[in-house]
Amino acid sequence: MLNRISIDGFFAGPNGEIDWFIPDPEVDKAAHQGAQADSVLMGRVTYQLFESVWPKITADPKASEEMRKTAEELNQMTKIVFSKTLKRVTWENSKLVKNDIVEEVRKLKQEKGASIIIFGSGTIVQQLTSEELIDDYFFVVTPVILGEGKSLFTGAKKLALKLTETKNFKSGNILIHYTIK
Repeated sequence: MLNRISIDGFFAGPNGEIDWFIPDPEVDKAAHQGAQADSVLMGRVTYQLFESVWPKITADPKASEEMRKTAEELNQMTKIVFSKTLKRVTWENSKLVKNDIVEEVRKLKQEKGASIIIFGSGTIVQQLTSEELIDDYFFVVTPVILGEGKSLFTGAKKLALKLTETKNFKSGNILIHYTIK
């Protein structure tokens, strides 16, 4: 799981806004190196946001080399989209799943070689955390206090984590990596 959070623990503002992120290519590079995966889990909101941006970046001459590389990797990754309302997904290598997320992820984790990551998708993180189905938690802590917003772990049960790594960046962002104890 890789998510940006504010100092007060929100992954999005009260209306889902993420305009408070402090962009930093060094943070993106470090997060990318730490959280390697070949599949990504997303809910409808994250999928629609990503699909509206990332496929276009590979052909955007104004995009940085790192952004184009990330876009190409996202395009190639298997994208597993959990939604009860979407009728179909059109981004290449995407699969729409309407089944129970917990059971589906248990099945995915049994497959050999599959490395899975979650970007955003707070309700998915909440459900999978409660079932202890997330092995690694990567947080980019942004030096911002939102005061209110969407908490990443609302309704999740208590879970002890072990600090694996921290990295500080000039932008004020901090990358923190935890694993389950």
